Amino acid sequence: MNDKSYTDSDHAEDVNILHSMGYAQELERRMSRFSNFAISFSIICILSGGINSLNQVTDGIGGIGIGLGWPVGCLISGVFAIAMAQISSAYPTAGGLYHWGSILGNRFTGWLTAWFNLIGLITVLGAINVGTWNFFAGAFGAQLGLDATSVTQQTIFVAVITAVQALVNHFGIRLTALLTDFSGYLIFAATIVLIVAFLAGAEHWDISRLWHSANYTGQPTLDGNNELKADPTWPTASPIWAFLLGLLLPIYTITGYDASAHTSEETLKASDSVPRAMIGSVLWSSLFGWAMLIAFLFLIPNLDDAAKQGGNVFFWALSARLHPAVVMILYIAIFISQWLCGLATVTSASRMIFAFSRDGGLPGSSVLSKVSSTTRSPVAAIWTAAISSVLFVWFASLVNIGNTSAYTIVVSCTVIFLFLSFTIPITLGMLAYGTKKWDRKGTWDLGGGLFKLVCALSILSMVLIFIIGVQPPNDWALYITVGFLVLTIIIWFAFENRRFKGPPIGVEVEQRQATITLAEESVGEI
Repeated sequence: MNDKSYTDSDHAEDVNILHSMGYAQELERRMSRFSNFAISFSIICILSGGINSLNQVTDGIGGIGIGLGWPVGCLISGVFAIAMAQISSAYPTAGGLYHWGSILGNRFTGWLTAWFNLIGLITVLGAINVGTWNFFAGAFGAQLGLDATSVTQQTIFVAVITAVQALVNHFGIRLTALLTDFSGYLIFAATIVLIVAFLAGAEHWDISRLWHSANYTGQPTLDGNNELKADPTWPTASPIWAFLLGLLLPIYTITGYDASAHTSEETLKASDSVPRAMIGSVLWSSLFGWAMLIAFLFLIPNLDDAAKQGGNVFFWALSARLHPAVVMILYIAIFISQWLCGLATVTSASRMIFAFSRDGGLPGSSVLSKVSSTTRSPVAAIWTAAISSVLFVWFASLVNIGNTSAYTIVVSCTVIFLFLSFTIPITLGMLAYGTKKWDRKGTWDLGGGLFKLVCALSILSMVLIFIIGVQPPNDWALYITVGFLVLTIIIWFAFENRRFKGPPIGVEVEQRQATITLAEESVGEI
């Protein structure tokens, strides 16, 4: 172990907790608390969602969407993180949410949590790498002769960078953690440089922009030829709705912190490190993201003109105010950060697949739950996550539903699926806290009153996220989400209810001890 403060006794405690839940220490415990923080911080990546989703505000409600909307949206994400941190301390396992949903509820709630989380992780991986393509094409496309609207070029780009991300993960958590640690430092450093550059390039620091409010949702924007086109953002006459819809900027950005839970079995002193890392990743992303976006508001030449730029607003503002050499350096740092964001997401998604398969939750579970004795990584799960996300991007980009790309609609569902997978175990935890159902406490404990309060706030936040996530032009997201839920329930009662046993509970934990020893011997743990 690299951390000298991590003793053999600490390692034994981590492994004993895992054994008490019926699982073997097959993955390699190499991640420090900072590494566990860095993987969630890298997936949140304010240089990815915070930039690629900017037009949710700039051609929506205007400056108040950043001045007030960003902290409100971050608070919404924060209550989920706090509630999940409490549960993660008690049950620090890979694929944590699935395990929590099962232990605190039943086989069905665990299975449902797993499917929502898995679909969310696969599609969000695709969305992150498509966002990286859009940024890369916008930043370097003119020099490289790229066509940002080309589905073929997008698919090839996404396939290549996803394959490299999977390859890094294939070689084990040591290399992955090294790169995500670097990513954490890079995001901090690049954000500070961006803030300084924005403030230096701004014509004036107009504080009033923080509460500037104008309903831009029905106004035209510019297409790639600098010609006016219909606004793809939500046309609404209500400034209140425009503000609420602008909350999607922070909500789209501040997610993915469940990665800290998914990598619990690879984290030192997981019961204490994971909850602190999860909350820390949300807190620091919120603060640094807000500072960066406020500085960007100052940089914008004119808010009315910015509303016409659509998704091009970031490139337009930097080109107008900053020196080309500075812009190019910033673009390179942002692109690297976005690629590392995808790298960390492959890690998170693969651990979810591994954990769910370990209990027979997926077709081909016997293969997907295998851990390499050489790299101590779930190789099949890694490549399954990567390939599935690329196939999703390719297929969804070719299909239109009405006048909207299926890809755009499914990405809207992604956030709903992810937060639903957070809400199910949080709700169950609120009901189970203080009962025999929740029979263990972690080292990180809010106490019953505060925990139940953040759980209740999380449930209310889920209702808000669902409502704003299915507004036009993403109204098809409502039908897809409901349809997926209905299909999932049918599959459960028709097939999985008889087949799926869920995680080991009670006497099943004792029955697994011999299997645990064999599994750990096969990977060199003992």
